[in-house]
Amino acid sequence: MNKITSVCVYSASSTKIDPIYFDAARELGALLGQKHIRLINGAGNMGLMSAVADATLAAGGEVTGVIPHFMVEQGWHHTGLTELREVESMHERKKTMADLSDAVIALPGGCGTLEELLEVITWKQLGLYLNPVVILNIKGYFDPLLDMLCRAVDENFMRQQHGAIWHVVETPEEAVKLIHAAPLWDTSVRKFAAI
Repeated sequence: MNKITSVCVYSASSTKIDPIYFDAARELGALLGQKHIRLINGAGNMGLMSAVADATLAAGGEVTGVIPHFMVEQGWHHTGLTELREVESMHERKKTMADLSDAVIALPGGCGTLEELLEVITWKQLGLYLNPVVILNIKGYFDPLLDMLCRAVDENFMRQQHGAIWHVVETPEEAVKLIHAAPLWDTSVRKFAAI
């Protein structure tokens, strides 16, 4: 059983998406708050980023938001978080979020969310991030990406072992259970990082 005190959640900032995604974000946030697991996210004040943060706070939890200074200048940051960390760049934001987290959960999102998820998968493949990575596949949103990842394994762009880097669930409750149960990665994976 993994000791999980903080979880990085990647998610959309869009406000024009199906309400089912907002429901999932709020449910995930409520579960994190109830279990006293600190939410680490990108500190956005809209979309699923805001929804998961607000639900975590409403359930008595804590939220650390990490956001580049240029986004704060645009007024894109959530002003009601437990802690707001301003960083210089998007690269620093992603590294800080990963460094602060004991696990990652990816909610649906656009290019930013997909890029964050693929980067942390790459880091795990290289033994740079060893914690659970859970894809919360609401309404089959991630199916095309999962097909692509399977194809990468099937066509030997990745090893068979790399298919164990991420785990897929369909509900927030399953996601929270899985971050505690998924085996931690080991730095010895570096010896098979290359094909």
